[in-house]
Amino acid sequence: MLTAKIIEATQRSVLCWLATVDGGGQPNVSPKEIFTAFDEQHLVIANIASPDSARNIHSNPAVCVSFIDVFSQKGYKVSGLAADIPNTSSEFRHWAKPLEQIAGSRFPIRSVFVIKATAVTPILAPSYLLYPNETTEQSQMKAAMCAYRVQPLSNGA
Repeated sequence: MLTAKIIEATQRSVLCWLATVDGGGQPNVSPKEIFTAFDEQHLVIANIASPDSARNIHSNPAVCVSFIDVFSQKGYKVSGLAADIPNTSSEFRHWAKPLEQIAGSRFPIRSVFVIKATAVTPILAPSYLLYPNETTEQSQMKAAMCAYRVQPLSNGA
């Protein structure tokens, strides 16, 4: 389900957005900066300071994770079922290993949200759909760099 292209997209994304629903049906969307594809079926997200997301996953495991490359303005929405693996669990190290490499010692990981993907949908900026003959990744990247007032690193940097 999580192809090499999708896995690479997680590595290019700075944030993902985790959508959960509480026991009363109230949705919650929360940004997460330490996440990655674990394998072809699972995403893992570090729970550093997310008590609402953890509580919601315990109440209702159905979640949605969205992530995009802000420059190309392409990404994916992954729907699935989540489990919250606490740092006291014997499974924790297995799931947390790639997240610990990203987080280092700066951020303590309280638990790992393990999402088993059930559906994946591409996310595209509207320009790709409305103006397909003139919209390319290069044009989107150029426009985003202008909007964010950044420049690509030179090869020698």
